[in-house]
Amino acid sequence: MRESTTPPSPEPDIDPQETAEWREAFDALLANHGPARARFMLDALARQARSQRVGWQPELATPYVNTIGVDQQPVFPGDLAIEERLASLMRWNALAMVVRANQAYGELGGHIASYASAADLFETGYNHFFHARNEARGHLGDLVFFQPHSAPGVYARAFLEGRLSAEDLGYYRQELTAPRALTGQGARGLCSYPHPYWMPDFWQFPTGSMGIGPISSIYHARFMRYLTHRQLLDCSARKVWGVFGDGEMDEPESMSALTLAAREGLDNLVWVVNCNLQRLDGPVRGNGRIIDELEKLFAGAGWNVIKLIWGSDWDGLFARDVGGALTQVFANTVDGQMQTFAAKDGRFNRDSFFGQNAELARLAQGLTDEQIDHLKRGGHDLVKIYAAYAAAAQHRGQPTVILAHTKKGYGMGSSGQGRMTTHSHKKFDEADLIAFRNRFNLPMSDEQVKNLVFYKPAEDSAEMRYLHQQRQKLGGFLPQRYASAPVVLVPDMASYAQFALQANDKEMSTTMAFVRMLGNLLKDPQLGPRVVPIVADEARTFGMANLFKQVGIYSSVGQRYAPEDIGSVLSYREALDGQILEEGISEAGALASWTAAATSYSVHGLAMLPFYIYYSMFGFQRVGDAIWAAADQRARGFLLGATSGRTTLGGEGLQHQDGSSHLAAATIPNCKAYDPAFAGELAVILDHGMREMLVEQKDVFYYITLMNENYAQPDLPTGVATDVIKGCYKLKSYQRLSDNDQSPEKLENITLLGSGAILTEVIKAAQRLAAQGVNVTVFSITSWSELARDGLACSQRSAQDHAGASDRVPFITQQLQHSQGPIIAATDYVRAVPESIRAYLPAGRSYVTLGTDGFGCSDTRAALRAHFGVDASSVVAAAWACLG
Repeated sequence: MRESTTPPSPEPDIDPQETAEWREAFDALLANHGPARARFMLDALARQARSQRVGWQPELATPYVNTIGVDQQPVFPGDLAIEERLASLMRWNALAMVVRANQAYGELGGHIASYASAADLFETGYNHFFHARNEARGHLGDLVFFQPHSAPGVYARAFLEGRLSAEDLGYYRQELTAPRALTGQGARGLCSYPHPYWMPDFWQFPTGSMGIGPISSIYHARFMRYLTHRQLLDCSARKVWGVFGDGEMDEPESMSALTLAAREGLDNLVWVVNCNLQRLDGPVRGNGRIIDELEKLFAGAGWNVIKLIWGSDWDGLFARDVGGALTQVFANTVDGQMQTFAAKDGRFNRDSFFGQNAELARLAQGLTDEQIDHLKRGGHDLVKIYAAYAAAAQHRGQPTVILAHTKKGYGMGSSGQGRMTTHSHKKFDEADLIAFRNRFNLPMSDEQVKNLVFYKPAEDSAEMRYLHQQRQKLGGFLPQRYASAPVVLVPDMASYAQFALQANDKEMSTTMAFVRMLGNLLKDPQLGPRVVPIVADEARTFGMANLFKQVGIYSSVGQRYAPEDIGSVLSYREALDGQILEEGISEAGALASWTAAATSYSVHGLAMLPFYIYYSMFGFQRVGDAIWAAADQRARGFLLGATSGRTTLGGEGLQHQDGSSHLAAATIPNCKAYDPAFAGELAVILDHGMREMLVEQKDVFYYITLMNENYAQPDLPTGVATDVIKGCYKLKSYQRLSDNDQSPEKLENITLLGSGAILTEVIKAAQRLAAQGVNVTVFSITSWSELARDGLACSQRSAQDHAGASDRVPFITQQLQHSQGPIIAATDYVRAVPESIRAYLPAGRSYVTLGTDGFGCSDTRAALRAHFGVDASSVVAAAWACLG
């Protein structure tokens, strides 16, 4: 029988008889012609109302009941009793893991309540829906994003599966002190949240930073469509599942790509939002209802919404509720009150909830207080969860979100369930532990419970056989991460970059040089199809419009219009097999798209090579957290910070002029950051990066800054390629003009270091200084951060091993030993960037850094460089100050 879903009327009914007649007519239509005809009629009436400007539209929120009625539920295909026992064991082992760690070390933290609320949501997926990668069966597996605070539950399941040992669980949140970290053998430490960087064989997706998981899941689902439509890999049988929290939905990243998922028709995407109604401090919406709010939001964005509110225990109550009393009282119960009901016992709920009116009181007659206390919310009922998941998996044409109503701290009793403090609750006394054992009927003695023993049934038990059987049906275990993919060959550098290596002083910007190299790489028969050009909305700014026709812009529906510039050589071309991912004005979306491509080698077993080019100011400063998460996921690809530097962009001003991205990039251990001045340097860096990522398969990614300033590009000097990659090479020496009156002992020497666009100013300064009687040596610094890392590594090795320390000389020290005099460094970035190498310079040499500290502003390049003191005149002045 269907639940009564008639909501309270917002306005008084001035003609109840007419209203009743309309309702009877609709009921007759539904009974005689079915739901399809009823939907058609409602749509027709809505169109009629709009045409008459009635000022009405249907509400996006539906009554506070399950979307899937009892009569629509499929038969549950599993062994319900065994699955409930397994879920209880997961709960116990997760709890024991966190409590043991905090008994031993009170500072380690950890979370119990989130997984307590989500355990059944996870287990239903594990037992029936989450496909693992199994190439022997021709299935590359589903992608599953796990709610980060529920990581202990994932470890608890891996323990029962035999993938983790009890000793491993004993080192939860102890990654450095676990035996394997110290000796290479024995128990491994388990990280706090999903971190592929530290557990590269286990976790696939980092979700610990709220909001990053949701947006990433959307773009991974879209990238799977991209691979399928480009006929690179058939992903049509695979799903992306994301289990997220209701509080997490407040993050802008969680919401920012909802319309993209609907617009692209990503029916391969299913979100399960664990609506336990609580954040860390208290209710998500104490004075409202987060489920109603999210339903409106997702439905308005074009998603299929499935509300999973009440468990099977409520079915009988709804069946007897012919007057709709339950629906009406739910419509007026806010989440703050619902949280109170969760925290209290059956007697309280009999009096406070069912005691609100006579109709509710009659519904509760015959129920004991214990039965009322155990009335389940939908997210704790395996039968209801299965029905929702099955409907989501079968739905076509839209992404689906399941709004699952749960209790935070479910089963934690008076110590945690529904309490304001439950998120951080991680200590239990013996009475609480025994109560938990009893609540979930765990087959453990009091002594085992008090000692927090991890419980694992015998391998031949019904539970263990069932667990393995269900996972075998779905292809194996997960999460599981794969670290490699077949090698992709990289063409010879001369085939795509000869114009840059032998530029012959031709004027061009490094941005234009990059775009030309990219166009050539796209033509390579082996590497070309794997290249993924990504832009937010500035392809024309970066001179990439010629690629529109060459490879096309990806569109899941092709191009349904004739573009205004269709006759142009640079016309805008969208195509189902288009290669460019143009993401619109969303750096967060473009970065998520880049991450999906940059981790394809691991997620799909197919190495791709993404190039995301953007205004450099809108990279690390704007989406630094997402870049950090990509690093955690061991991304491989190129980030191109174009129009970079504080002074190179000229008139754009404060919000656009980047002077700090290299400082941020240097903090990410597996990010290699370069600021090349010349096209030849850029070619060497691109070539080395491609080989490092695609051939050597190292888990690194590259950040390269590009300029939009045109200037003469010299030939790359012979034999400097290795030095370019290490971060520094000697560009040129400028001998002073002859001065017969100056004795040799009075000769002046200066060493100048420059990078990026400011290297041209350094060269001008060197020429002036030489004309003024100074010998000048100029070094091109291609990477300050690589030099600093090398210096630090040398220092650390020397400190660990004093014997042979003289062999561990930093590369920048070695390079500068071939020069003389004070050292002056100039960049288009804040002074902290060149300051990073100060500790590794030759002893006894003075060092002055020039940079662009402060806010940018609008003016010409010349005016900006003079303002910040990084132009040629400023370099000359600094040199004479040192020589003075």
